[in-house]
Amino acid sequence: MPTLAIDAMSGDLGAPECVPGALLALEQAPDLHLELVGAPETIEPLLATASAALRARISIVPASDVVPMDELPRAAIRHRKASSMRIAVDRVKAGSAAGCVSAGNTGALTAIAHFVLKTVSGVERAPIMSALPAAHGFAYMLDLGANITASAEQLRQFALMGSIVARDVFGVAQPRVGLLNVGSEDIKGHETVQAANVLIAGCGVHYLGFIEGDDIFSGKVDVVVTDGFTGNVALKSMEGLARLITGRMRTEFMRSTASRVAALFARPVLKRVGATLDPRQYNGACMVGLRGVVVKSHGRADRTAFGRAIALARTAAIHDIPGCVERALGSNSAQQGS
Repeated sequence: MPTLAIDAMSGDLGAPECVPGALLALEQAPDLHLELVGAPETIEPLLATASAALRARISIVPASDVVPMDELPRAAIRHRKASSMRIAVDRVKAGSAAGCVSAGNTGALTAIAHFVLKTVSGVERAPIMSALPAAHGFAYMLDLGANITASAEQLRQFALMGSIVARDVFGVAQPRVGLLNVGSEDIKGHETVQAANVLIAGCGVHYLGFIEGDDIFSGKVDVVVTDGFTGNVALKSMEGLARLITGRMRTEFMRSTASRVAALFARPVLKRVGATLDPRQYNGACMVGLRGVVVKSHGRADRTAFGRAIALARTAAIHDIPGCVERALGSNSAQQGS
């Protein structure tokens, strides 16, 4: 029975959504046990509606502090040792939990996770990796915000780790890797992506070269590699576009009686399409390359989305992402040295 430590207090919505999200995750995974880290007086009332069977798989780990969403990473490490975020990560370090989930401050979580857990051998910085809907199913993109800048060598490591996780955890037989750039031609891009292009081509992954933004969804590649600044901007742009399209469609279908009738006929199709594109269904991003499983949830995640992040952490723990990455990196280093 895997146990996960859940930062139940962080994020824009906090415990009122995190705790119900945890209950949803427990309902969907009978083998799961959760440690809810936070203020017991806040968490306990939110568990009042839980069945006895679900409540039996929940432990509350007290935490007296919360990392603010605008806290500087260094300050979070120094001054928030009693926070729900820090204690959740500490539970992974101690071996009490197989992984942790937080919707809190991304910079703080990244800094705390690196400080407490460290990275596996051969990894300089742990990127955030998540699944995005694409024409062929999913594309796995990293980095989505953990590292604002990345060197050519770090982008090479991102490509290797992304390929490993896509293959060993998500079952992509031979992941196709692309490096995000302003154009697909070899002459395009700044010095860092030019240097990374050469390094990734020689690191043993199935590398297709540079790709552009529209290739993220086209089905051309399975793994999209970029720095955290570009990846986060791309992700937020996708989310904003999805909300814009949804809002525009809702407005148009309500514009007239004829439009409302058309909406009734189109509703089954729209519902299916909406389900496949709903950002809540893809919430949760793994910090790949750490010596422990850490999943970052969107800061504004509702209970459905937060439950999905917990499900992702369960999958990552069961498949032992840290072990997969460390073994594969060791094997890759040995091959390059021979």
